Amino acid sequence: MKAKYDFSKGKRGAVLPSSGKKVRITIRLDRDIIDWFRSKVEEQGGGSYQTMLNDALRKHMERQDQPLEEILRRVVREELHAAQ
Repeated sequence: MKAKYDFSKGKRGAVLPSSGKKVRITIRLDRDIIDWFRSKVEEQGGGSYQTMLNDALRKHMERQDQPLEEILRRVVREELHAAQ
């Protein structure tokens, strides 16, 4: 290990550029929400809680575009299945 390193040509930021599809943001979420997503990832044997959170937000977004009738049919099917 050297006693001194020269960082005069160093650059700030990520070592690898992002894919362009994702955006880095700062967001504050309740601890219990983050803990829940992290525990689900651990139960599944690993992965990224952020990816799981992103997928959940995407599903919510996509469901907003569904007609009410389709949503009601899905909910009724889920409830009937759970009651069996």
